[in-house]
Amino acid sequence: MWADIELAVITGLDSRLQDGVRVTDELPDRLETRLPLVWVQAAGGADDRVTDTATVDVHVFAATRAATWDLTELVRTAMHALAATHVPGQKAVIDDVTTDQRPALVPYGNPALRRSVATYTVATRERAAP
Repeated sequence: MWADIELAVITGLDSRLQDGVRVTDELPDRLETRLPLVWVQAAGGADDRVTDTATVDVHVFAATRAATWDLTELVRTAMHALAATHVPGQKAVIDDVTTDQRPALVPYGNPALRRSVATYTVATRERAAP
């Protein structure tokens, strides 16, 4: 059974980021009032019947450019720390995480927030029964 990759990444990031950072797979209304926020979105991938290799876009939202970059670097470190971990609540392990597109600032069209976007490949497989 394949892991819910968005849930796996959200769970992993949520446990590694500081309190007050919301990690989600859906953007809330009035986003600018709910900062800082990390939005995780599965964007494709493939499998070889053993390993599921998912492409995941991670958007970081904060009120200022500096705050966005600070949180972005924390998220990038946390993403790489997910490698070789078990996904709580799922029968899956994350074997590896690689950066496909390094974080970059991307306009969002709202002057009350700034956004960065990075793309990662997350390789997971089913965890063997104990």
